Amino acid sequence: MVRCRWADPNSEIYLAYHDREWGRPEHDDRKLFEMLTLEGFQAGLSWLTILKKREAFRTAFDSFEPAVVAGYGPEKVEVLMADAGIVRNRAKIQAAIQNARVFLAIQKEFGSFDRYLWGFTDGKVILNTDDVFHTSTDLSDKISKDLKRRGMKFVGTTIIYSFLQAVGVVNDHELACFCHPSHAE
Repeated sequence: MVRCRWADPNSEIYLAYHDREWGRPEHDDRKLFEMLTLEGFQAGLSWLTILKKREAFRTAFDSFEPAVVAGYGPEKVEVLMADAGIVRNRAKIQAAIQNARVFLAIQKEFGSFDRYLWGFTDGKVILNTDDVFHTSTDLSDKISKDLKRRGMKFVGTTIIYSFLQAVGVVNDHELACFCHPSHAE
């Protein structure tokens, strides 16, 4: 079975993520918030590090319920800073809280974060057709700028591009990968 080159065949967690999640269109707001938060925490680290800590993150961040995370105060920040199961970076923790507040404002304005996000592509998946490796695009630039303007942190264009790939707005599976739509029956 041919997979994308980044999907380490020696890592069950990577293979499961690649095969069942990455690049598949996601529309659930809680899941979108989770992935946006995890992508922010990944900055400067490997994605495998984040995947290994994912369950601890889910526990520590109350299943990534945006309304709950938005209400975190200084005491919760200290609890998170003491949690060895997650990435203990104060700036990233504070960004997650701030981003939850902005996320809620976007939900209120658009009816859902899903509607906001997928509105940038008129609800369509952008499909990889050339196997060119990207770290950002005009789309990730545009979304990054808008999220920053709204007050989000750790949402640079590279982080946003990774997020778009993860939640399937962009399907960047390599052309030979069994997950690329050209292999669907």
